[in-house]
Order: sequence, then C-alpha cells, then structure tokens
Amino acid sequence: MSSKLTVTFLSKHLLNKIGDARRLCVAFSGGLDSSVLLAGLAELRDKALPDIELRALHIHHGLSQFADDWVAHCQTFCQQRDIPFSVAKVQVDAQEGGIEAAARTARYQAFAESLTAGEVLLTAQHLNDQCETFMLALKRGSGPAGLSAMSGDSSTHGYRLLRPFLELSREQLEEYAKQLKLCWIEDDSNRDARFDRNFLRLDIFPALYQRWPHFAQATARSASLCAEQETLLDELLSESLTSLTDEQGSLSVERLKAFSAVRRSALLRRWLASRGARMPSREQLQRIWDEVALSREDAQAQLVLGKMVVRRFRGRLYVLPERRSLKDQILCWDPAEKLTLPDGLGCLIADHVLIAQGADCLIRQPRAGEKITVRFQVQGYIEKVGRDRARQAKKLWSELGVPPWERGRIPLVYYNDQLMAAPGWFITRQSRAENNEAQWRIIWSAA
Repeated sequence: MSSKLTVTFLSKHLLNKIGDARRLCVAFSGGLDSSVLLAGLAELRDKALPDIELRALHIHHGLSQFADDWVAHCQTFCQQRDIPFSVAKVQVDAQEGGIEAAARTARYQAFAESLTAGEVLLTAQHLNDQCETFMLALKRGSGPAGLSAMSGDSSTHGYRLLRPFLELSREQLEEYAKQLKLCWIEDDSNRDARFDRNFLRLDIFPALYQRWPHFAQATARSASLCAEQETLLDELLSESLTSLTDEQGSLSVERLKAFSAVRRSALLRRWLASRGARMPSREQLQRIWDEVALSREDAQAQLVLGKMVVRRFRGRLYVLPERRSLKDQILCWDPAEKLTLPDGLGCLIADHVLIAQGADCLIRQPRAGEKITVRFQVQGYIEKVGRDRARQAKKLWSELGVPPWERGRIPLVYYNDQLMAAPGWFITRQSRAENNEAQWRIIWSAA
C-alpha cells in the first residue's frame, strides 16, 4: 500500500507540516500513531529545530481497567525523550451520542482547556483513519462538508489543530515504529467491533484493501475534492451571508426567502457553522426553516442542535447556547455588599451617589420591614415609570425589545414581594421616593 517511512523522510515531512509553529502540544494516547508522532517531533527538535517547545498531553477517560497503566507508560515514554508530560482526566457521558462521540467531545473539551495561548495541538490521525471517517460520513448520508472528512490544518475547536499524518498509512507508521524499536499501547477496546469505526477497521477494510490496495488513497482524494468544493462554496456565498447577518450574528428570515431552497440551505449551514452549532441533518435543516423561521412571531418556536438552540425573534434567526432556568431562584441581598448573580450574569451593586444618572434611574431605599430579594421571573402587570398605565409583563418586555430567552435572565429587584426595578431596563411606580426618602440606584454590572 505504501513506501517505507524513514527517519529522515519523517523529519522532513513534519518540518513541512508544522511550518513556523514552534509551541507544540501532542495529543498522546500512547498508541502506535501518537507514539510515532511524538518520537518524530522529538527527533526533529533534537537534530534540527532546538527552538521547538514540545510537550505531551494524555487524556485519561477512565473507561478501561488499564487506564492508569497507560498513564505510567506514557510518562515513561516522555521522560526518556525529555518531553514535559501532563494528564487531563475527563468524564464521558455515553448518553451524549454514544461512547465514541462522547469520548471525542470530552477530549476536545480537555484540549481547549489545557492549551496555552499560541500553542498548537497535533494529533496523529493517518490515511486509514481518514478513510474510516469518510466512510462513516457516507453511512450517515453526509453531504460534501461531512465527506471532506478531517482537515490537516484547522481551527474549528477554537485553537489551531494540525494532523500531519493524514497522507501516511498505518502500515508506514508501524514500520517506522519497529525500525526505532518503539513501544506502544494496544487499546483493548480497538478489538470491539460493536463500535462503528472498529467494525470498518476489522471486518470491512481488510477485504477492500486486498481487492483495491490504493482504496485509502482514492478515498482521501475524494475527501479532498469535497473539501475543495466546500471552500469554493464558502467563497461564493460569503458576501450573501455577510449581508444577511447583523452584528449580533442573527440571520434575516425575510431576506432568506428571496433565495432558492438549495441556496438557502447552503447559507443556513454556513451560518450555523459560523455560530459554533452542530451541523444539522437535512431533516433538521428543513425543520429550522419550516418550524422556526416560518413560525408565527408569537410562537416562540425553537429547535435544539446538540447544546445549542435555534430560535426566532422579530424576523431574525438566532443560535444560542442552552441555558438553565433561573425562574425559581430567589436571592437575598444585603446592599452593603456586591451581589454575585448566578450563571455568569455578573453582579448587582447599590450606588448611593445621587448624581450622574438622573432621577429616572433612582429608586427609594427600603423602608422598615422591607427585605431586598433578587428574582428572575415576573408575572402579571408592571407599572413602569414613564407609562400612563400598567402593562402585562410579557407585553412590556416585548415593547422594550427583549427576546423571550433573555427575559428570564434579567435580575429583578424586589422589596418584599413588590417589584421595584429591572436594573438597566426600568423602575416601577412603587419604587418612587416620597417625602424626601433616601434614594439609590442599582447597577447591574456584567463584570
């Protein structure tokens, strides 16, 4: 299937792939592929590029009884080559799309948390892995984006990721490892054909490679052609996507209606990708258009994509992270202290300085027997200062232009059970001072 991989060739190959990157972190499982990658980079550092800052990161999934033994092996491997080594332990939730998908998600999350500024992650997926990825995408009915398989140089996870071995076969890597007498781990789970990737590797590909020795290379070419097509579409649709998107990243439904269904779907996919959402299936994409984009304005329709939600408000589509409900939270507050709000919403501060904001931002201080609480849900009618009559809470939020998903995340200041203010949004008639009562203003700070 492939020519022999020599030490000299691998060093030149890696030098070409890393370019000017010098701060390198290798995802090191201890298996054959990552062992060759780490040993090859150490050789390059020692013989040609002493300015390379090389380290190894091992992800401890805790799924195998041998997991601790693998950590010990990896540590020894690194010590022998003077490579800094660290371990990141992760929790794998099999309900997140199965063990394979959940483990992959946990790994990339750990990488994002462990990498330092300017550091490049390198993983050791090779030509045969690329072929497997293509076939799994084919099985799922993916389009050109999915069939593009893995990129050799990407930043889709929020950091730069290099895969320098995508043009090299497992056979080549194994020959190299034997040549250098490397020791590596054989993961026992790799023999379990219940997992899709292992099923292909164990039961399907041996026959394909025997019949067509260059099947992996041909598949990689197809993946590359799909990637080129996607890149071209990105360029052709870039201007349209920019014109449809506002500063908040929301998408105009009305302007999307002017496009053909095919072009609209392509634009929606690229918009979702730009917002970090998981790629939808064809059925999900159609539901986004039919059930969310074309829904009644007051329907509050939504569609969940992984940990993101697609919603509509005032003729625009939004992609938002799923958020936990705060409606049952009641926070007691001593205004002498800063109040830290839940879920990263910042803090509240009581400011006694009576200048700089104007009377419409001031509320009276609590009277005897009034306790201050902060809540996140209001129902019924609100008598907002500046309005001649009370308005239903839902209608008031709508008049203020607050999207439905943000209304339950605005802190509401109560004296006992009476709403006084939504800092930064409004104060109520009941908050006005009488007979020269002391006043203050409540500041909602995002910091």
